[in-house]
Amino acid sequence: MTDDDARLIWVLADDRAGNVNQAIGVAEALAQPFKRVDIGYTNMARLPNVIRRASLLGVDTGSRARLVAPWPDLVIAAGRRTAPIARWIKKQSNGHTRICQIMRPDGGEGAFDLIAVPAHDRMSARDNVVEIPGAPHRVTETRLLIEADLWRPHFKGLPSPRVALIIGGSTKSTVFTADMARELVGRAIEATGAIDGSLLVTTSRRTGPENEEIIAEMLGNSGLAYHLHDWSSKAENPYFGYLALADIILVTGDSVSMCCEAAAAPGGVYIYAPDGIAGPRHQRLHQSLYDGGYARPLLPNTEIVPFRHPSLQPARTVAQRCLELLSAPVS
Repeated sequence: MTDDDARLIWVLADDRAGNVNQAIGVAEALAQPFKRVDIGYTNMARLPNVIRRASLLGVDTGSRARLVAPWPDLVIAAGRRTAPIARWIKKQSNGHTRICQIMRPDGGEGAFDLIAVPAHDRMSARDNVVEIPGAPHRVTETRLLIEADLWRPHFKGLPSPRVALIIGGSTKSTVFTADMARELVGRAIEATGAIDGSLLVTTSRRTGPENEEIIAEMLGNSGLAYHLHDWSSKAENPYFGYLALADIILVTGDSVSMCCEAAAAPGGVYIYAPDGIAGPRHQRLHQSLYDGGYARPLLPNTEIVPFRHPSLQPARTVAQRCLELLSAPVS
């Protein structure tokens, strides 16, 4: 690409890491330079988008100072709160800027050039809507190769096959109980012992201190070789190393991002989603991953074995549509 061909691409990055990772994942899939524009909010951002419309209402002063010309050719954003900002940028550019919104914008749908929505969100069909299988992410084959080389020396004492256990926790509407923690870790220990393997275990901020204690105690009493990284650890996070090097991945079904990132990795993926851990939207995602061959449900009678599956890469689908937008004349 020459300097004359270069496009100016902005990624709106707010304070929700999941949203940011989705938007950056699409930008990285474009394989072109892009600028990250950090966005902070005021309390007015809580207003519905039918009120905020195409405006900077709810955007803090520091962020407003970053939103200046020259206006980009493309804006990529994710999440409801960034949608009015993307629309405002397009308005300032007199319609030159194309805007790609990931997830429902909750208002002004016709103003967006592209809305990328996971199929499990069931958005009404529109000419500017593309359904994708799951959420965009940044777990590519290249990144996994790099992470594998980086982390392999750290885990050289852990026998293969390796079983990664990716544990989320409670959400606003669901509870990850102590019984769930015991059942899940027990299943992981049993499966790992059956194949004379080792465990790679990570928890999240939502796991909870009681469950953290249960997990650590069960691992300590298991007699298995394992590596545990809890969310409060100051050590470097081995999460991507786990994904890269695991032969089997067990993941809790409370997080769309965790399930989709696991489905991008080479290890056979099993989703732990008993009653109460996931709402209807997450359940629809799980089923779509099962139907696509990306994952299997972790049921009481499930045999946990390695298996091959395609790599889930929805960011590439969105990036391709963005490239088509950039190559089309502005109407």
